[in-house]
Amino acid sequence: MNRRNFLKNTGCLAIGFSLQGPHFDLPSPMRQDLPESIKRHPNINAWLEVLADGRVRIFTGKLELGQGISTAIEQVAAEELDLPMESVEIVLADTARTPDEGYTVGSGSIEQSAMAVRFAAAAARQKLLELAAQQLNTPVNQLTIEDGKISTKAGDHVVTFNQLLNGKQITDKVQAPVTLKPKEEYKLVGKAIPRSDINRMVRGETHFIQDLRFPGMVYASIVRPPAYEAKLLQLDEKALQKNNPGVLKTIVNGSFVGIIAGEEYQALKAQRWVQQHSQWSTGSNLPAGANLIDHLKTLPAKTERITEKGSLPTDNSTLIKAQYFKPYLMHGSIGPSCALAIYEQDRLHVWSHSQGIYPLRDSLAALLKIPAEKIHITGVPGSGCYGHNGADDVAADVALLAMAYPGKHIRLQWTRSDEHGWEPYGSAMIMEVAATLDPSGAINSWQYDLWSDTHGIRPSGEANNLLAAQAYSNPFKGNSGYSGGMNRNSEPYYTIPNQQVNAHFFKGPLRTSALRSLGAYANVFAIESFMDELAEKAGKDPFTFRLMHLQDNRAKAVIRKLQEMIAAGRPATGTGVGIAFSRYKNSSSYCAVAAQVYVASTTGTIQVQKMWAAIDSGEVINIDGLINQTEGGMIQSASWTIMEQVQFDAQHITSRDWVSYPIMRFNQVPDVEVAVLDQPNEKAMGAGEAVQGPAAAAIANGVYKACGQRIRHLPIIKEMAKM
Repeated sequence: MNRRNFLKNTGCLAIGFSLQGPHFDLPSPMRQDLPESIKRHPNINAWLEVLADGRVRIFTGKLELGQGISTAIEQVAAEELDLPMESVEIVLADTARTPDEGYTVGSGSIEQSAMAVRFAAAAARQKLLELAAQQLNTPVNQLTIEDGKISTKAGDHVVTFNQLLNGKQITDKVQAPVTLKPKEEYKLVGKAIPRSDINRMVRGETHFIQDLRFPGMVYASIVRPPAYEAKLLQLDEKALQKNNPGVLKTIVNGSFVGIIAGEEYQALKAQRWVQQHSQWSTGSNLPAGANLIDHLKTLPAKTERITEKGSLPTDNSTLIKAQYFKPYLMHGSIGPSCALAIYEQDRLHVWSHSQGIYPLRDSLAALLKIPAEKIHITGVPGSGCYGHNGADDVAADVALLAMAYPGKHIRLQWTRSDEHGWEPYGSAMIMEVAATLDPSGAINSWQYDLWSDTHGIRPSGEANNLLAAQAYSNPFKGNSGYSGGMNRNSEPYYTIPNQQVNAHFFKGPLRTSALRSLGAYANVFAIESFMDELAEKAGKDPFTFRLMHLQDNRAKAVIRKLQEMIAAGRPATGTGVGIAFSRYKNSSSYCAVAAQVYVASTTGTIQVQKMWAAIDSGEVINIDGLINQTEGGMIQSASWTIMEQVQFDAQHITSRDWVSYPIMRFNQVPDVEVAVLDQPNEKAMGAGEAVQGPAAAAIANGVYKACGQRIRHLPIIKEMAKM
């Protein structure tokens, strides 16, 4: 019986205890509003257990994606339990051990998982104090906790966590009100605690799923169609075996072709042989050569009114208008999607860098037609992995192969060409905005229309959207996905009396899903670029114009902080500094960004020289992690904004390597500077996706300041080439 089934079958021992004492008071909402993850998994021992050596093991359903969530969660647990960091270890994303927290998405790891662990640890602390009070015959307010020991304040009696629990675990439920440690007593939270996993990466130790190996492991490859919707017409499996020594098994189901071999090179050689010696149908045509904006706007679209207040002007002659465009972008994960699996003793074990191991487990159960309880998934970080890339697809691929070839660990890593050609991209988007100004220069009306494909076809417990399922001889029919992601940050955060925002959801020619920040990147790029255009029309500087339309003091604070950060610099000839602001999802982190851009007058070549960001994410757990996330987000956004675009011809994707899909190289990375506005008495908010949108607009606005060219269509390099 595994740990998870034990918890399910034994239930919990509910023991009442007082939460009164010296340890204390936070505002009522902080105590009463438990995180959703705690509400779904209220037992303390779903989140932590005390080990025999006195250390504490923490469980979280989230996966480490480079956001530093492991360190942040360890920090909050160690803080609440008054343990040193080295006395806390963490288990990430394992269907047999950790709570089901859905997907690691939406900058929600701090807000949900870290806060769930905080509440569980605080409840565990109070329970330990209650037990110690009984054993030492001393009131709780006369006890202290330090390094796994509880002692009287006089120091004459000491008891360890293990002595109190006697080999058992705390099975009580976390129930409001939970008394949290007073913030003025924090020793760890808010500090820059180094991430231990960085050391392993730098030394090249086994860390990522791409590094994982098992004794006697065999290797696999998958043959993808030459185009979307192409079907396998002919494959000579006997000739494949004859011409490819080392091939152990070939699995063909409809257009799904998997190859298992003793060595990785043998599997890749066999893959290339099949690509050259098989016959496929033509597949669907892509709109190569067409104006993509015109093509996308001709597609059938479902329109949704996102917001409407006041009334729009009837006289179109007063409207200030602009159209903005974001192309298809790929995740371009540095390590191609990878998974391992073994089927033995009627159970399937899968190792995956999926962002949602529980939804993946249910999706595999639907695909393979076996009970979910017979599938065990262990989450392992992927190199350069974020968003909905190919992680779920490669896990489904290798699961199918493992079922067909039991008793052996099978490793499957996609090729770079397959990764670039078959991952779900970030959707192309069109944004059209029209506004009017009143006599004082304030925005009086705002009309915004956006067009986008889905930003979410995650499996979500179904098999339909897995590549393997769609290639079957009796294929699962893919669904159109989640449309809400396109709306993210489509409503301006500014005070505007008359507004209308419409979203037009189409089914486009390329496979799309969740890419970092979803629709917020394009929407903020459009809104903040247009804010600069309106500021110029109103005769006001970009800072003043934004501040006059904001009522939220925290929003104003990050803009003013940014203004301070760039005040000392004087751009050289050929350079310009642009700014932008957004509050992510209009409910999460506040972020203002500035970018200094150089534009060569003769060639139009652009270089992002420096970027600044001021960010308010509420209470800071690990300031180093918050700064790193913001720095990395600016750099990634700069790469998207300047140069990235998925290319295709009439048959297939042509961006199949780092030459045809360039990303920013080390020698192109700008200097970055981040200021954090810590708000220790505010809710902690995620920051991993807060900076991408304003970074793009700041760069575009910087180009205008440098050379007078408005950038409305991305990527900038392509747009500048037209001028």
